[in-house]
Amino acid sequence: MSLPGSRILPCPPLAPADLLRAFEHVVTPHISDNLGRHIGARGLTRYNRSGKLVGTALTVKVRPGDNLLIYKAMTLLQPGHVLVVDAQGDTNNAVIGELVKLYAQQRGCVGFVIDGAIRDVASFEDTPCYARAVVHCGPYKSGPGEINVPVSIGGMLIQPGDLVVGDEDGLVAFAQADAPEVLRLAARHADHEESVKAEIATGALSQSWMEKVLQQHGLAG
Repeated sequence: MSLPGSRILPCPPLAPADLLRAFEHVVTPHISDNLGRHIGARGLTRYNRSGKLVGTALTVKVRPGDNLLIYKAMTLLQPGHVLVVDAQGDTNNAVIGELVKLYAQQRGCVGFVIDGAIRDVASFEDTPCYARAVVHCGPYKSGPGEINVPVSIGGMLIQPGDLVVGDEDGLVAFAQADAPEVLRLAARHADHEESVKAEIATGALSQSWMEKVLQQHGLAG
């Protein structure tokens, strides 16, 4: 078995299609609020102008500025995968661009999460893509790297096979086994926010949702 730093491991099972569909209309704030309010990627920019990202993580860890193992990972892509690349936050060289995007999409990749830089940014306008930066300089192709290992993306740990959800507010990931409970709690959260909106719409100056918080901290009245 290869030591850490040069491993290529099998892909875990893809998330079921019905589970992916269930998260298509769940916003990331409702997910992260039920994951302790601290689970989620930070420091990445969303480069697509529209569209929701929901898919299963195929993870890649590369050395800064190198995309050799991304090439190998693309041969493992299945429909529904999100290509998740830990490029160690390096922004000196782009590790993916339009050519990688086009081929990965041909294999069924539904989006890209890059803790590093991309280029050909205009080609991602209609393709879910989160990255740390854009730079014109291309990548080296000498390795090493790893595939389907735990990766760090903007301070968030993503395991291979995790469910990845991204929208205009950001990006979160969690284990498939936790997805049904995340879905239930996010739905309850959405219902609560609808009730708060309805109370605000009454025009009343005194709002129960505010008073409850203030009372808990001895600031009511």
